[in-house]
Amino acid sequence: MAGEPSKPPEKQYDYLLKFLLVGDSDVGKQEILSDLDDGALESPFCSGSAYKTTTILLDGKRVKLQLWDTSGQGRFCTIIRSYSRGAQGVLLVYDITNRWSFDGLDRWLKEVDSHAPGVPKVLVGNRLHLAFKRKVSQRDAQLYANKHSMAFFEVSPLCNFNIHESFCELSRMALQRNGMERLWRSNKVLSLQELCCRAIVARTTVYSIEQLPLPTCVKSHLKSYALTSTNTQQFRYTTNHKKHSRKLRLTSIPNTPGSMDSRTSCVPRNSCAIS
Repeated sequence: MAGEPSKPPEKQYDYLLKFLLVGDSDVGKQEILSDLDDGALESPFCSGSAYKTTTILLDGKRVKLQLWDTSGQGRFCTIIRSYSRGAQGVLLVYDITNRWSFDGLDRWLKEVDSHAPGVPKVLVGNRLHLAFKRKVSQRDAQLYANKHSMAFFEVSPLCNFNIHESFCELSRMALQRNGMERLWRSNKVLSLQELCCRAIVARTTVYSIEQLPLPTCVKSHLKSYALTSTNTQQFRYTTNHKKHSRKLRLTSIPNTPGSMDSRTSCVPRNSCAIS
């Protein structure tokens, strides 16, 4: 009806994050963005940077990413200054076949930290499909990432390898920084061995594991798993039992001469005892 107020359009995402891609020119930042779905290819504000949006699914939540690819040329440093202030995450991109692009990361890192301190960062080694021309070893890149508290991925846009994973990891780090604890906690997938141990321990005891027709190494692993689970449950029981005992001591009568022993007396303080 005409008199009814129109409902606001439903949002197509649950969270919105703004990421910045920085690095030298010709390291393949546009290659990383080229195969992403959903969004404009050009910046709505200026022509000095490429802009694209995409939506990823993270722990059941839709996270929309605004991705800004600043040019690696020096005349666009003002763009980095303006866009890094509102960014929730940064991807530092280098080319694994170009040592010079890796050595220049310090300059980009300093530029980002000066305008967006504390922003989560992910180090991305691009063009993994050209590994036979590698000039930057994976070990050197991993050490550099650990030194600056960054996650590290080597990606290949050609075969769509680790592209989605790098954006998901940066999204988790950004949501963690903003207090979204449930989203950034990774969903641990149990191994087949752990699933088997859990099923066996749930149907037997620690002492009867020795009677099972299993190899000795498997039995020892089962015992360790069972003892760890038992100790955890016992600790919870002991803690609850101590709390309950403390409450009982506070409400029991003090032991006086001629009265019953405190160990057998359960008469409350405010009760009347018939002598």
